[in-house]
Amino acid sequence: MTEKLKGIAASDGIAAAKAYMLVQPDLSFSETAVDDPEAEIKRLGKAVDEAKAELKIIKEKATANLGAEEAEVFEAHLTILSDPELIGNIEKKIKEDKVNAEKALKDVTDTFIAMFEGMTDNAYMQERAGDIRDVTKRVLSHLLGVTLPNPALINDEVVIIAHDLTPSDTAQLDRKFVKGFITDIGGRTSHSAIMSRTLEIPAIVGSGNATASIKEGQEVIVDGTAGIALVDPSASELKEYQQKATAFAKQKAEWKQLKDAKSVTADGKQFILGANIGTPKDVEGANDNGAEAVGLFRSEFLYMDSSELPSEEDQFKAYKQAVEGLGGRQVVVRTMDIGGDKELPYLPLPEEMNPFLGYRAIRISLDKQDIFRTQLRALLRASHYGQLAIMFPMIATVKEFKAAKAIYEEERAKLIAAGTPVADHIEVGMMMEIPAAAMIADKLAKYSDFFSIGTNDLIQYSMAADRGNEHVSYLYQPYNPSILRLIKNIIDASHAEGKWTGMCGEMAGDQVAVPILTGLGLDEFSMSATSILKTRSLMKKLDTTKMSELAQKAVTECETTEEVVALVKEYTK
Repeated sequence: MTEKLKGIAASDGIAAAKAYMLVQPDLSFSETAVDDPEAEIKRLGKAVDEAKAELKIIKEKATANLGAEEAEVFEAHLTILSDPELIGNIEKKIKEDKVNAEKALKDVTDTFIAMFEGMTDNAYMQERAGDIRDVTKRVLSHLLGVTLPNPALINDEVVIIAHDLTPSDTAQLDRKFVKGFITDIGGRTSHSAIMSRTLEIPAIVGSGNATASIKEGQEVIVDGTAGIALVDPSASELKEYQQKATAFAKQKAEWKQLKDAKSVTADGKQFILGANIGTPKDVEGANDNGAEAVGLFRSEFLYMDSSELPSEEDQFKAYKQAVEGLGGRQVVVRTMDIGGDKELPYLPLPEEMNPFLGYRAIRISLDKQDIFRTQLRALLRASHYGQLAIMFPMIATVKEFKAAKAIYEEERAKLIAAGTPVADHIEVGMMMEIPAAAMIADKLAKYSDFFSIGTNDLIQYSMAADRGNEHVSYLYQPYNPSILRLIKNIIDASHAEGKWTGMCGEMAGDQVAVPILTGLGLDEFSMSATSILKTRSLMKKLDTTKMSELAQKAVTECETTEEVVALVKEYTK
């Protein structure tokens, strides 16, 4: 009998395939005495060989999907498994203590891990502790006869089922085989949801119990548009959803006709529709979907996809690739936004009660200026190759913006003095995502070249509701009059100073929000690339005079989200 799961629609589209459970298996074991240590050593050797064979496949896949540099971590793991000192100590413990291989493996690797973690004056050696943990887990899985899930090894069409997906998980997904995914937790603005839209994979998040309800290999339908999943669907249900998938494909084909069209309303007013990207590779998807700009390059993914702080040269190459790929259209790069739920294993941050309200983004950059200056130099060098703009995240005060801009100016002057080519004009702006900043937008607009509204965090902070917590997801209200008033204040303040305002939060591509934002005079809408053509199609039907009236009523007369939604329906029917 079909089981229906309901979650949050995260990425449009419909997919049907076998379930692939991306959940960690139980690797617990008991210590046992062995009578035949040689046989136990052979069992260990077999598990090590199997782990090596698996790592070689993973490395090949990672090289193809992520590049040779990203795949080097798996070469490090192979080196560890070939270390005679490590393996020799495990074999010695089996012989001398007559214990099972699992116990010997765990005891010896724990010693090595503690030794490396203790090297506090050598960050490189400290990082090796994490590599040994990963290798231990892999060998242990083979000793116990259980499978470690690994997205890079998928070679059949599947729907991923997970508690959550990390950015590194989604980076390994091969769209040829991964047809969709469902997670237990998260909201529409969680990073797994955002990445699903970037990868154009139908997805449902915040289902609550997908990992408990679905078993490996079960047939699953993912309706990412409605937020519904069907487990073990009947033949008639499969047929029904195949028809829906065909209809959606037809709709996408119609939108595709607008790829090279301008983003113009029915009364002839032009806007800019841009794409949000995480890596230079995403530029291809932006171009394929008719992006007129990149309104947000999340530079932190360069840090998150690396085993150490990316060098100036590595960053320069990435930014240069992105601006050249856009062919003269603007690329807005957000400086490193680490912290909150985005951590770097090689950059330990303090434990905090409220990390989203703590040491993150520009606060880290202003504190660890060596990291910030390296990034700014790379950005400045890349500006010579296209139209690049820079924006600082999590600015709360005028003083913070001025401090960040001063460091930028220092690095710019140094490069010019050294004869390094730098663009004559680079716009330097800021994210508007803290309510305090939104309230003094008129002051900040005197110094910032532009604003980019990050609605994901602006809504979270305004409503005091964690955007990734499904229990308070009802408070994620992009159309709430309070949020609309903040947005209006930001746009009006920038225009009063002759500056422009964009939006790079998920609200920019929200089909209910677009008519209101058009009426408020938002200049640039930046969204997941897959939402661009759909939004362009909607814009062609809007009259800005009428939308201005709609926006004014929504801001001044409406009291609730529901009233705003009803008003939009009335004005766009």
